[in-house]
Amino acid sequence: MTNELGTLYVVATPIGNMEDITLRALRVLKEVDVILCEDTRTTKNLLNKYDIHTKTLSYNAHSSDNKHSNIIEMLREGKNLAMVSDAGTPCISDPGVLLVAYVREEFGKEAKVVPIPGASALVSALSASGISSAEFIFIGFLPHKKGRETLFKEMATTNRTIVFYESTHRILKTLASLDTFCKNHRVMIAREITKQFEEFVKGTPAEVLEYFTVNTDKQRGEFVVIVDPK
Repeated sequence: MTNELGTLYVVATPIGNMEDITLRALRVLKEVDVILCEDTRTTKNLLNKYDIHTKTLSYNAHSSDNKHSNIIEMLREGKNLAMVSDAGTPCISDPGVLLVAYVREEFGKEAKVVPIPGASALVSALSASGISSAEFIFIGFLPHKKGRETLFKEMATTNRTIVFYESTHRILKTLASLDTFCKNHRVMIAREITKQFEEFVKGTPAEVLEYFTVNTDKQRGEFVVIVDPK
C-alpha cells in the first residue's frame, strides 16, 4: 500500500454541447482509477463519445455514509478519483460540495483536491448577458417556499447583479414574482445554454413573462435568471 494519498479531481463537463470539454479534463478522466458520477448513465454518454473506459461509481446527494467511507479509503490507498456532475462544474449548487468538504475534513492540509475548470452555466450566462458581473450574488436554486418572498424583496433593494437557476416548472411563477417585487429592473433569461435551442431573452419582468407565457414551447429547458439592478 502506498503512503501517498490519492487525488480527488473536480472535473467540469459540458452543460449541453459535448465539444465543451477541455483536453486536460479528457486526459484526467482517462488516467484516474475511478470516476464518481452524479448519474453513471449520463456520464457514460460523454465517456463513450471520447472512447474513455475508466470505471465509474455513482455519487450523489443520496449517497450513504458508507459510500463516503469507501471513497475516503480509495484515496487513502493512493487511488486517484475524478468527480463529475451530470453537467457543468461540480460543487456549484451541486451536492459534490459535500464530498469535497468530507475529504478536506478527513485529511486536513494533506488533502489533494484539484479543480479541472470548464463549462459553467453561471459563467456562460453572465458572459453573454451584457450585464455587469463586477459584483454579483449567486443564489443557486431559489427555495420553493420558505424565504422565497424575502429573497425577491432583497433583489429589489440590492445594487448587485443577482443570478440564480430556475426549473421549467417554476419559471413563470418566478417571473411573476419578479414583476411584483422588481418591476423596474431588467431581467435576462438564458435558456438551454450551448444546446440546440439556446436563447437569451431580456426585458422588464413583465415583458419577459409575457414572452414565455405566449410562447409555451419556450417554457421547457434549463434556465439561468439574471436580475440587473440598473
